[in-house]
Amino acid sequence: MVVASGVRIGWDDLPGRVRHDIERIIGGGPVVSAESQAGGFSPGTADRVRTASGVRAFVKAVSPALNEESAAMARRELRISSGLPAGVPVARVLGGFDDGEWVVLVLEDVAGTHPRTPWVDGEIRAAAAALRDLAAMLTPAPIPDLPSASDRLAPAFGRWQELAAAPPDDLDPWAARRMDALSAAAGRGITALTEGRTLVHLDLRADNILIRPDGRFVFIDWPWGCVGPAWLDSVLLAINVIVHGGDPAPLLGGVDRAITVGVISGATAMFQYSSRLPPPPGLPTVRAFQRFQGEALLPWLRAALDG
Repeated sequence: MVVASGVRIGWDDLPGRVRHDIERIIGGGPVVSAESQAGGFSPGTADRVRTASGVRAFVKAVSPALNEESAAMARRELRISSGLPAGVPVARVLGGFDDGEWVVLVLEDVAGTHPRTPWVDGEIRAAAAALRDLAAMLTPAPIPDLPSASDRLAPAFGRWQELAAAPPDDLDPWAARRMDALSAAAGRGITALTEGRTLVHLDLRADNILIRPDGRFVFIDWPWGCVGPAWLDSVLLAINVIVHGGDPAPLLGGVDRAITVGVISGATAMFQYSSRLPPPPGLPTVRAFQRFQGEALLPWLRAALDG
């Protein structure tokens, strides 16, 4: 299994003025403990911190100098997370700022663990129920002027056509033979993305979910939030279940089978194409992680299209 990770900086790597401004947001005196969190793609900080008086928070900070796209994502996450209504199962925003050199988001430090991978049936069913509730809370989308899911995904989901024009030598032989069917399926998925008026997360994986000790789910990391179909996050999380092992059926119940196959075909095209690009600055493992996902989804698609 390939694990997603960036080359992270830590709390001590932040400029003193930035640390001071963060400490003022958190309250409780200076930060005396900072524990960097592994995983994710950003080269910025992802630290669980504790102040001298025992106040805890989760700090994310990144500079465009580290990675322009990571800084842009942090700006989007700051806006979206700050605009989510009370009661939505997300980490509460304590504060944040964008001074042009550093983008900082200070969040509640959620006590919880990620779902287990390979996924287990009980957590898959609980995730499916939590996502139905989340979609109901976020319909209609409570934040204005967000892009649509089609804006975000349609270009990437159409990559089978580019792969067909110049098939990579190492492309799976079945995928090479079935390119027309895969592209047609992805087209149906792209069409379905234009529906809906729900604020969707768009990047749900096990590492973007925390389960509190009482079993409640918390959905974290919202830079890709956009407007789309209420079922979309469930289908995207089903991709993570397929990739890491588990039965995605509870997440796919009630979604038209052709749409499900189409979205998963589009996502596979995205992973297959992107994994062959050079790695972005500070993110050396992202291409291997994309390749891992693109290969892991092919057996499911083969069964869906040929079975």
